[in-house]
Amino acid sequence: MVQVAVKSLSEMVLPANDVPEWLSGISDGRDSLEIERIQQAADFAIEAHRGQKRSSGEDYVNHTFAVAAIVHELGLDTDVVIAALLHDSVEDTHVTLDQLKKEFGADVSRLVDGVTKMEVIQEFADHKGGKSSQDAKAENLRKMMLAMVDDVRVVLIKLCDRLHNMRTLGAVKPEKQKRVAAETLEIFSPLANRLGVWQVKWELEDLAFRYIEPEIYKSVAKKLAERRIDRQLFIDGFLSDLQGLLDQQNIDAQLSGRAKHIYSIWQKMQKKGLEFDQLFDVRAVRVLVDSVQDCYSALGLIHTNWKYIAGEFDDYIATPKENNYRSIHTAVIGPGGKLVEVQIRTREMHEYNELGIAAHWRYKEGRSNTDQAVNNKILWLRQLLEWKDEVADASEFVDRVKDEVFEDRVYVFSPKGKVVDLALGATPLDFAYAIHTEVGHRCRGAKVNDKMVPLTYSLNTGDRVGIITAKTGGPSLDWLDPHKGYVKSRRARSGIQHWFRHENRDATIAHGRTILDRELDRMNLHDVNLEQLAGKLGVEDTEELYFKLVDGSIKPGRAAAIAQRLLRPHSLDEDEQMEISFRANKAANDDRKPADLSIQGVSDLMTSLAKCCQPVPGDKVLGFVTRGTGITIHRVNCPNILYQQNTSAERVVEVTWGADKEHTYPMSVRIHAFDRKGLLKDVSTVFADEKINVLELSTHIEAQDLSVVMEVAVEVQNLEEMSKLLAKLDQLPNVLSVQRKS
Repeated sequence: MVQVAVKSLSEMVLPANDVPEWLSGISDGRDSLEIERIQQAADFAIEAHRGQKRSSGEDYVNHTFAVAAIVHELGLDTDVVIAALLHDSVEDTHVTLDQLKKEFGADVSRLVDGVTKMEVIQEFADHKGGKSSQDAKAENLRKMMLAMVDDVRVVLIKLCDRLHNMRTLGAVKPEKQKRVAAETLEIFSPLANRLGVWQVKWELEDLAFRYIEPEIYKSVAKKLAERRIDRQLFIDGFLSDLQGLLDQQNIDAQLSGRAKHIYSIWQKMQKKGLEFDQLFDVRAVRVLVDSVQDCYSALGLIHTNWKYIAGEFDDYIATPKENNYRSIHTAVIGPGGKLVEVQIRTREMHEYNELGIAAHWRYKEGRSNTDQAVNNKILWLRQLLEWKDEVADASEFVDRVKDEVFEDRVYVFSPKGKVVDLALGATPLDFAYAIHTEVGHRCRGAKVNDKMVPLTYSLNTGDRVGIITAKTGGPSLDWLDPHKGYVKSRRARSGIQHWFRHENRDATIAHGRTILDRELDRMNLHDVNLEQLAGKLGVEDTEELYFKLVDGSIKPGRAAAIAQRLLRPHSLDEDEQMEISFRANKAANDDRKPADLSIQGVSDLMTSLAKCCQPVPGDKVLGFVTRGTGITIHRVNCPNILYQQNTSAERVVEVTWGADKEHTYPMSVRIHAFDRKGLLKDVSTVFADEKINVLELSTHIEAQDLSVVMEVAVEVQNLEEMSKLLAKLDQLPNVLSVQRKS
């Protein structure tokens, strides 16, 4: 397998003393004038970074030489090597872009400027801050994307820079190791994948995984090492048999065992719920041939002589991945019943698969298919920029870029055979908006593999999707309801939001008001100051609050939680700073003693939840000091705690919820509906689908209108889960109202 960089180059120490040797290492394929320019840049970098040290104590300039070496191994041109040598000079030294332009030309200066602007990408892993902060980051992101569109080599330099930083991450403090490693997995590895630079992607992932999960990394690495000899003997025997078969058919092939990557092994173990011993692709081989015809001939030989495993065959030659990855993948039962993964591709495909968009600069002549792949990536980058006009604010633009670049993908076909790249879990509506915004707006139905499906159907890779449209009309407000699951992608959501903000403004505001009124009624919250609520939720006025409730930017449950706290204005700021995050626990009962409460800053005191008001995380609560049974926790508007505040105020204490405890909490739901066959079954299905534990259920008939009232005691984790449950129940046919019982 091609390595990213020659070790002697990328790990060379004190390049100031070894510049001639370093130059000889990257001279392959370059003429004397190019070598002279690189030497000039090397001397310039040494002088610019003189006296600067890295965390390891070595000269900082070593890093720039290593990055340039990695760039060279990707086969990039001389200007890119020079830009890599100088990539930190503007940001970290007194050097200016004008100096670089004068010394090395406009091309180098532009590349260095682009790499400097790309620093903003590191903020996306955990972007926080107010609206002005989001605007600034979004604008920086646009600059970075513009630099990429202008010259994609910018991002290749940045990837090489990150790769060397990851190789030397052991020199920094442990907390920084984890932060940088997480950032690498979230941002840089997916970006390398999107641009098809797989050899960089795999190494970034393994290095990041080493610091994020060191014990798991060591465990998988140890298991790989323990059986390395046996595995190699098996692979050698398999390759020998396969080589003989190929020779008989006069197929010129290069065979090799394929290196497995620790992170990809662990991912497959997690995704498929397998143990290490059950993985078949730990034993993997690669077959490189001269032509596509030879690929399929080799595949036929392999399937004829070894039984293949159903469900493990992928033809990425006939249907390439979005990043233009092309190869045939199959898995067979080899000698001794052992499973083997086989990849078959041409030598040209292999080079492009390993180098991705970087391969465009290695051999430009006669590479029209590669040029088309590069053009597709440029088109994709330009589309990112065009989306800025469709989104409502800067944070949505940042989110959309993260969505398109960094999420897992599925690949589906249009009726004409075009491959469309969508986020994992995408629906036919997401597909429609990916084709064209107007197609999405007028979508009224969908066919998947020639069968009608609901618009909430989750698409799978390989599906053929057709959209049924109306001649006129627009989207439905239901499409924005996150509980109904119509859209997954931010692109589709932004398109729908844009339509309602500009084409149907009055209806949108009215719908948002209805959502809020219904949610407050469900939670038994009345007389809420809506202007104050809007301010606490960080929006300018109630109109904007209604918009954000419709488009899903603000969840109704969150609005209800803040409204609940507004009933007790003092110490509201403290409550808003609380992060309440609880994971499900399988069983609980009414007398559980929660260990996740802090009584005036002190935790681990004896507490119990009041049965009269059944508080859950997210409710504003107070505690009442009882005689002999600890502190009883009430909601702040519970009549009992209000009475105690008037009669025994000295025994009422401030209480806050803790975070990240595995607890569930009892609450009661009141459902009012017209009776019908199957009502109880539908209600029970909602509880089952939402994984809600039902403690008790009772029903009675209202004599005046013969409607039915159900009272259900359940367990929930927090107010968000409660809000989602109430919304699902409210959508059932014949249901008149759903409320949290006071």
